[in-house]
Amino acid sequence: MDEINKTGDIDQEKKSPEEENKDEDFEKVCFLCHRTESQAGKMISLPGGITVCADCMQKSFNAMDNPEIRNMLNLQNFTGMKGFPDMGMFNMDILKDAMQSPKGVKKPKKEEKKPKAVFDIRSLPAPHRIKAALDDYVIGQEYAKKVISVAVYNHYKRVRTGTNSADEIEIEKSNMLMIGPTGSGKTYLVKTLSRLLDVPLALADATALTEAGYIGDDVESVLSKLLSAADNDVEKAQTGIVFIDEIDKLAKKQNTNQRDVSGESVQQGLLKLLEGAEVEVPVGATSKNAMVPMTTVNTKDILFICAGAFPGLEDIIKRRLTKSSSMGFESTLKDTYDNDPDLLTKATTQDLREYGMIPEFIGRLPMTFALRKLDRDMLVRILKEPKNAILKQYQKLLELDEVRLDFDDAALEAIAEEALSRDTGARALRSVIEEFMLDIMYEIPKDDNIGKVLITREYIEHRGGPVVTMRGAGNALLTGA
Repeated sequence: MDEINKTGDIDQEKKSPEEENKDEDFEKVCFLCHRTESQAGKMISLPGGITVCADCMQKSFNAMDNPEIRNMLNLQNFTGMKGFPDMGMFNMDILKDAMQSPKGVKKPKKEEKKPKAVFDIRSLPAPHRIKAALDDYVIGQEYAKKVISVAVYNHYKRVRTGTNSADEIEIEKSNMLMIGPTGSGKTYLVKTLSRLLDVPLALADATALTEAGYIGDDVESVLSKLLSAADNDVEKAQTGIVFIDEIDKLAKKQNTNQRDVSGESVQQGLLKLLEGAEVEVPVGATSKNAMVPMTTVNTKDILFICAGAFPGLEDIIKRRLTKSSSMGFESTLKDTYDNDPDLLTKATTQDLREYGMIPEFIGRLPMTFALRKLDRDMLVRILKEPKNAILKQYQKLLELDEVRLDFDDAALEAIAEEALSRDTGARALRSVIEEFMLDIMYEIPKDDNIGKVLITREYIEHRGGPVVTMRGAGNALLTGA
């Protein structure tokens, strides 16, 4: 039971260490809006075991200036501060019934399942080990995987030496710019890297960024995501990785009289982050306001990886490469590079400037490289070789129904050819498979006697059905619906 001390205050019962540890497994809930501490920020504790978030507390203070509310709460006497009630006159019995409400109890924290890291970055795995781990998930793109592996390795060597270096040589960081067609694996490559390494990584989308003062996210929001990924640990966040996708959408708009609030101005806003500066970042939110606490993050040791498809960049490269005369023995034909799959690897700084990227921005991304466009053989390998390949996912689904799913080589080639014709890279593989697997996933559960299904090229091309083997029987054809 609570006891009243000599001063008239209520002393709560002292909790044992076991009870205190048990309370740590729960998070506080706002008495008014019922948001948890992870959603609304740190709670304010009031007498009687009530907890209120900062937003609701501010709204309550603002409401004190309303005469009707003051009369309702029987607050007639005020201190010298205008509009601020004498809290000694506040009748806590008004909240007595509400304090017993189950809505005010603490809610258990949700346990977040974090992916298990393959490497401990503190042990600095060699680049070939990082690349070998990426090979299990990402097919092809050997040069890109090599560049990223070396960059991450050098980045954390640089972070380790830093100010502790015995000599006066200061190693500068090498931010990266990935250029590649859609569906070539830019985002997937970085996401896979984040699962393999025990480092905070923030994935941001450049399309949501706008100039400060306009609707959208400020450039500092990418650091807010990194801080959140590091569990609000500033030191850990300052050695993390930020991946900004769709960076080509920030290209300077051509021939427009409107203010470019999501293009060149955002590039200029990102300059200080890429170079290294101390930035005020909101904690637990992506936008600044008076109710959100701020902290300072130094971006000097944060590795930035930018990526974009840059549609239309091939035309700029071809224009430059075929600029010479088209007549004579040393002439270059206009269609020489029309079917070149590695055309993006020939991109230069001048091509990116003509595309719309400002030179100051390009200069802060010294490591610029391109990913190859996927061909048929690479798409076939993507279907079956990675640890989480699409075919393995469907085989696992049918395995739960005790049915074996197989694909012959001709069927895999047909899937790759169909995906290649859609010109959306590896993303087209899933859409193709979803189409022809629909009837199979619908029909198979109807018959418990089906033991095996073989997908053929004829079925993919709508010229036949899959070969179905019944349990203890011969082959039969299952026609599509």
